[in-house]
Amino acid sequence: MNKRSQPAIYNIAAHGGFADALAQGLIDRFAKDPLGLARGLIILPNNRARRAVHDAFVRLSEDGLLLPQMAVIGDLELDESIGVALDRGELALDIPPSIDPLDRLLMLARLIERESAAKGVALLSKEALRLAREFARTLDQLTVEEIGLTQLFNIDVEPELSGHWQTSLAFFRVIAEKWQAKLVELGVVDEAARRNALFDQSVMAWKYTPPKNFVVAAGITTSAPAIARFLRAIAFLPNGMVVLPDLDMVMADEEWDMLGPFAPDAENGQAKRAQETHPQYHMKLLLERMSIARAEIIRWPRTGTSGAASKRSRALSNAFAIPKLTSRWQSLDADERSLAGVQLVEARNSAEEAQIVALLAREALEMPERRVAIITPDRALARRISAHLERWMITADDTGGQPLSKKPEGIFFLALLSAATDGFPPAEFLALLKHPLVRAGDQRLEWLRQVRKLDLLMRGPRPAPGLSGIDSLFQSEDRRTKKLRDDLLPWWQDVRAVFEPAAKALSGSMDWSEMLTEIRQLGDSLSNGQLWVGPAGRLLADFLSDMEDRAAFGPIKIQPREITSYFETFLADMPVRPPYGGHPRIALYGLLEARLQQADLVICSGLNEGGWPQAVTPDPWLAPMVRKSLGLSAQERQIGLSAHDLVGAMGAHDVILTRAQRDSSGPAIASRFLLRLKAMCGDNLKEHPVVQDWARRIDKPLETVRIGQPAPNPRAEQRLVKLSVTNVDRLIADPFAFYAAKIMGLGTLDMIDAEPSPAWRGSIIHDILDKWAKEDDYDPDALRRRALAFLNERSSHPLMRTLWAPRLIEGLMWVADMVAEQRAEGRLPIKSEQKGSATIAGIDLFGIADRIDQMPDGSLGIVDYKTGGPPSNKSVKEGFSLQLGLLGAIAEKGDFGGLSGKATGFEYWSLAKQGGKDSFGYIASPTNSRSRDKIETDQMVDHAVVEYTKAVTNYILGTEPMTAKLHPEYAPYADYDQLMRLEEWYGRSPEPKGDGDHE
Repeated sequence: MNKRSQPAIYNIAAHGGFADALAQGLIDRFAKDPLGLARGLIILPNNRARRAVHDAFVRLSEDGLLLPQMAVIGDLELDESIGVALDRGELALDIPPSIDPLDRLLMLARLIERESAAKGVALLSKEALRLAREFARTLDQLTVEEIGLTQLFNIDVEPELSGHWQTSLAFFRVIAEKWQAKLVELGVVDEAARRNALFDQSVMAWKYTPPKNFVVAAGITTSAPAIARFLRAIAFLPNGMVVLPDLDMVMADEEWDMLGPFAPDAENGQAKRAQETHPQYHMKLLLERMSIARAEIIRWPRTGTSGAASKRSRALSNAFAIPKLTSRWQSLDADERSLAGVQLVEARNSAEEAQIVALLAREALEMPERRVAIITPDRALARRISAHLERWMITADDTGGQPLSKKPEGIFFLALLSAATDGFPPAEFLALLKHPLVRAGDQRLEWLRQVRKLDLLMRGPRPAPGLSGIDSLFQSEDRRTKKLRDDLLPWWQDVRAVFEPAAKALSGSMDWSEMLTEIRQLGDSLSNGQLWVGPAGRLLADFLSDMEDRAAFGPIKIQPREITSYFETFLADMPVRPPYGGHPRIALYGLLEARLQQADLVICSGLNEGGWPQAVTPDPWLAPMVRKSLGLSAQERQIGLSAHDLVGAMGAHDVILTRAQRDSSGPAIASRFLLRLKAMCGDNLKEHPVVQDWARRIDKPLETVRIGQPAPNPRAEQRLVKLSVTNVDRLIADPFAFYAAKIMGLGTLDMIDAEPSPAWRGSIIHDILDKWAKEDDYDPDALRRRALAFLNERSSHPLMRTLWAPRLIEGLMWVADMVAEQRAEGRLPIKSEQKGSATIAGIDLFGIADRIDQMPDGSLGIVDYKTGGPPSNKSVKEGFSLQLGLLGAIAEKGDFGGLSGKATGFEYWSLAKQGGKDSFGYIASPTNSRSRDKIETDQMVDHAVVEYTKAVTNYILGTEPMTAKLHPEYAPYADYDQLMRLEEWYGRSPEPKGDGDHE
């Protein structure tokens, strides 16, 4: 065969604009013949690079071109397979097929789960899946580096490892050996092994039958041995060329040699540590494995039009010098440290950074034909930037993709699993029913009306698990929700029938295949098929179809509560990359997608430690010492690759670097790359002059309006409302809250899935004691039975029963004992939960007495039950807790169901603990106290009436504004704090009151 004596290896510097330079150089060389380009083959690293080179050819072709064939070697990090051009025909006949990646992952997870169980370690299915993914990654690294299992078994490092690493290595060997046996049994190989074989087959075929037309390998930087041999073969083909990206040709030879890798020392067998975090290390390793010297590499004859000045490459080379050479920064000439065209922006936080990047991109679009690339490894930041660009109706799709778990379809699917596997808890179940995909279309509006009714019914403490727990809510005897339950019941029965098959499939002895089928059918039914629409929907549909086909490879043993997190592990690792069709001059890239791309302005964002570079994740299977002994790269190699990505991105004509001083977790540390640039350049690294001011002004209102303490002033006819004794206290302490509740009619709602609130517990206690009084004639044993019956109701959640049962029973039995004791002394309870009314100060006042007793002298005693502590005597005396006194006033000036008389007893019966006592239950009375705030019994009613009359005169019959939190120390409830915008004025200097008259 004809073979070159010298390799044809070229380099396009970072500032050269790789795609345009490559395309222009090939046009110059081969386009003179109309079919010259079309006969050739360009081999690229991945599909994104192929797209970039294709676009470059289109931009540079004046009269149209027949483009060359383009193949990709495939990027395992992007889940890409090797291109068809390199995996076809007779070359692949002798190579076994590769195992499907999903089959591999599921089978490895089962293998790890089974072997762990054999060792007595029970793994969660999610954890087995995570370990399987990490095992596959490590195994691929071994395969790519051509390190066989024999070497894995022959290394002798166990004595130097700690116990857990010894266990991990032994387990890895077991899994690796059994996995290789499984592959032989199936007649397949791992994808990485097949790729190696295909590259070697291509090399052998070209050795004897070289291609007649040109073959160009461009932009490939992977240093794997098989790829190095493949590139070397292309470099020596008669019509072959290798074009490398961003190789540092200005670095001194002495420094180049310092990068490594180094041969082991002849005496001690130890090798010096290579500079694996350097951006050029993997390039040097690739050249060494190709047996090519850097001096043999030729500069590509053309450069792109969007690149920077060549002196920036020299400055970047200096900036990323190995640590021992950074001292030379002090003696560098200005040109050698110049980063002209590079600007820096440091935002206060991630939100501001996203705003700034969007503004910079928007500004760039004002210049015709100017292309903008935004590069960030932070997908959350990318989403924010994309959202900000929507302000100007600019669609900038994140080509790095978003995890399926974060897309509406993935969120819906996980919500469906969460609700069905966790017993349909209120918050998760309602979130599912309200999801935009549920009943999408004409049915949506009516569906939401019914869901909102169910929302009202499910508020409060969590019911018992399962659909039966929700059923029990419809069996409640609560009169307040009767109409709601009657209206909702037919709809709920239809909805229940939709969910019941999935609920059954997830209960008892769960069949994995049946569960997958039922969940898929349920999702399809709820969404009217909309779940499977669009890129994310199609990806989810394909994934579920694949999982159903591989049901036999599912988890060996999985509990229902694990299923959501199990599937979330899959969905979080499945990027949804949008189809092309966004703005033609703006692109959002991840680091891998940005390689070989080019633009006039490049914005590198998220330059913080843990972001760019990303945090190094340790290998959970092989200790660093084991990896080193096997010849695997250190995990820190990723830092060098990230540095190379940054250098490549900074080859654009204009570059802006951005970071946030704080992120969601707190203060952030600037990227080590950015710190190097700042340390070398000093003040020469300029900050963008105005963009931060733009970002802070764009959403700032022209005028800042500060509100004062709200004090609405309703009209006279609006003030004439019926008063309850409990409303009077609110009217006096917080008139605005009274206004919102009684005049505006804004009631409060319990939280969904709430902890049992004092008000809720109080309602339950009152209901139990009322039925005990009216139906059981105060029989102590009957009270205990009623309490236990409530606790065992299906509508009450087991956790709530467990936590509240002891105090409830003890508190209620204390009430029973006290009633029995007082009855023996001649004090008889005669009314329970009795409503009464009277006209006082010209206003109808009503109230409900929890209990009214007939005292031994014939007078009346008013009892109010409390689940917590009673009001203080001070609050009663100062006129902010008038309930007992006003109930006494109703008894004297009106009646309670025909009962009236003088009130001489005023007592709070608290079911809580008092002070340091261990028992539950005590009686407190403002008229029977040693406190200096004690009120005499015969003054209790008169005191309450006087304070009540003042409030009525001012607020109900008068024109006094209803000021918010007038007496905040006696207005503890926060029901209307948001409505009154409390945090905007409370604690600040006084402002003019009022929202004006209420109209």
